[in-house]
Amino acid sequence: MAKNDHYPGYRYVILSIFILISIAIQIQWLTHAAVVRPAELFYQGQFNAASFFNIDFLALVYMVVFLVVSFPASYIIDTYGIRVGLITGSVLLGVFSITKAIFARNFMCVAISQTGLAVAQPFIINAITAVVARWFPFSERGTAAGLSTLAQYVGIVIAMLVTPLIVGSDPDLTNYGTGFERMLWIYGGLSLIAAILCILLIRERPEGTAPETTGRFAFFKGIKHIVHQRDMLLTILLFLIGLGIFNAISSMTDSIAEHVGVKDSDGLIGGLMLIGGIIGAFILPILSDRYKKRKMFLVICLIGMVPALFGLAYPDHLASHTESIYRIVLISSFMLGFFVMSAGPIGFQYAAEVCYPAPESSSQGILLWVGQLTGMVFVAGMSVNNNQHLGAFMTTFAMLGLLALAAVLLLRESPMMLAERSS
Repeated sequence: MAKNDHYPGYRYVILSIFILISIAIQIQWLTHAAVVRPAELFYQGQFNAASFFNIDFLALVYMVVFLVVSFPASYIIDTYGIRVGLITGSVLLGVFSITKAIFARNFMCVAISQTGLAVAQPFIINAITAVVARWFPFSERGTAAGLSTLAQYVGIVIAMLVTPLIVGSDPDLTNYGTGFERMLWIYGGLSLIAAILCILLIRERPEGTAPETTGRFAFFKGIKHIVHQRDMLLTILLFLIGLGIFNAISSMTDSIAEHVGVKDSDGLIGGLMLIGGIIGAFILPILSDRYKKRKMFLVICLIGMVPALFGLAYPDHLASHTESIYRIVLISSFMLGFFVMSAGPIGFQYAAEVCYPAPESSSQGILLWVGQLTGMVFVAGMSVNNNQHLGAFMTTFAMLGLLALAAVLLLRESPMMLAERSS
């Protein structure tokens, strides 16, 4: 029997469906992030810009809700299966993406719909390593996890680069109604199609295979096992820093552009960061599988992250003119995306391997949870008093990058990867 006979070709259908709903849920996260200033004009009078309930809330609510829903979502995925988890997320995605479009002119209704979409998110993204472990052989899991995570970056790139084109980005204009409604209907329709395809086509496991129960931990025992693993604790620290910084910068790209003197909401800072992430997430996980190394590639990612963070924190120290400063920010954003975002899928798979036999969605859920926690704290702090402390946070990110680099050097190679090398 061939090595991969019990991993049928249908695994590529499963991966394609998972990629589609991952793209859709991430588009919905950042529909307004790249057009904050036009959105403030469009919804003028419907919220207090100086309060927590403002345009930034639409991105921040994903992080807040994730903190509450992540562990219940992982429990459902681990206990009842990936099909139940993904269908739950898809139903919420389809319903609330459409209500968000229907009530596009009412900020309160948009915020309520965004909260419903935030509940859907962990049912989808927490399932990455579980889907990969269920449907793909070990030699392909880093690559499959990379493609699944890459899909999230594609969704964010679309939100960052396409949204300003649909809505318009001239802050001197006051009538954005048609653009915002058109944008939310386009994204809502795409999300609904992805949700329906998932509901119709998703399967629990390859046909003819039995559930894996022998030696596997249940959810709560798995959590206890996970938090007692030295290398997992170091990985948690890496995601606490790296994913938190990514979530913060992704949510505040328009504010960062304004901070460095860019007039229009062009979306290029977030867009280039995510383009770098797409390229990195495609290349590095494949190389990790090919060379059967996890730690080495995580180290490479963190080495590349540090100069990118310093470039974002101190661009005015490297150039004197606004255009040159912005160019440095764009280059640094691309570098940050390439190295940090490619670390995500490698880190997810590394965590699943060092925490085995704990459920994969539990280890991944914890990593995502800590990144959402710090991302929420960072965004809240950066948003205070009309982004008064944004520069201080960018400096803090650079210092945290050095801490993460020191931490990654202490990791040990995945024991499952070592066994694969010796086989």
